[in-house]
Amino acid sequence: MSPKQKANSSGAFRAGYVALIGRPNAGKSTLLNRLVGEKIAAVSNKPQTTRFKIVGIVNRPDGQIVLVDTPGVHKPGYELNRRMMAAVHDALLGVDLVCLIRDASASTGNGDRFVVELVKQSDKPGLLLLNKTDKLADKTKLLPLIDWYREEQEWKAIVPISALKGDQIEQLLAEMLAQLPEAGPLFSEDELTDQPLRVMAAEIVREKILETTGEEIPYIAAVITERWEDVREDFTRINCVIFVERESQKKIIIGHGAQRLKQIGMRARRDIERLLDHRCHLELFVKVEEDWRDRAHLLDEMGIGR
Repeated sequence: MSPKQKANSSGAFRAGYVALIGRPNAGKSTLLNRLVGEKIAAVSNKPQTTRFKIVGIVNRPDGQIVLVDTPGVHKPGYELNRRMMAAVHDALLGVDLVCLIRDASASTGNGDRFVVELVKQSDKPGLLLLNKTDKLADKTKLLPLIDWYREEQEWKAIVPISALKGDQIEQLLAEMLAQLPEAGPLFSEDELTDQPLRVMAAEIVREKILETTGEEIPYIAAVITERWEDVREDFTRINCVIFVERESQKKIIIGHGAQRLKQIGMRARRDIERLLDHRCHLELFVKVEEDWRDRAHLLDEMGIGR
């Protein structure tokens, strides 16, 4: 334990794994990025943005929280979806605490009950996080939601939050640490994630595709970093391939005169350079692979459910 990592008021340093679970678009990745303080997960208002577990590490004076982001809980269809749900189940097996994130501004449905059942089956302590409270002008609307969840499951704590605005984040971190075991740090202080830089770069590109294409194309696009070359200490050359399923989707991403692809690349390059803390050259290619969501070798290459 380093000198910076001091014990809390109880005299114990705590460390452990915390799973973030919820329905699609509940705000899990936004919360992960907020807690870690860096963009390590693709964020979009489109469902099923997260496709594999992403570990984010939060270092505090009195403990270390290792966050495991999971895909949104949904009904499996393609091989991609089956692997995404397998990632959810695997994450629940290896954590010390489960945080169920719920969009407090959305109505309750059968999917919410299913997610609660997953928390029950995990047999792990649980926190209920009622997210997107910034969307609620009348906060008393939270009360029936809290009552409903209390009837379904016993929670260690219920914390209304806004991952987007940062509301109640300090209280949430305190509640997380309180539920973790006494242990030394699991990762070094300078680590933010276990994801390789090439994977994080691909995730940034995919986020910019989702941002830039709006409603013209669903989330059916995948990105792989094919080439990563550190030319100098202060300059990296990166080539990423964007996979889509149809020629029409390729045209949407490229745009007229390749303007949209240039915009995606420009936005992604800015975020990647911020991540690397130096300049990079980013080149993007778009490739049509029919039914890539059902192709095991491509999913393996993307690191989804290997």
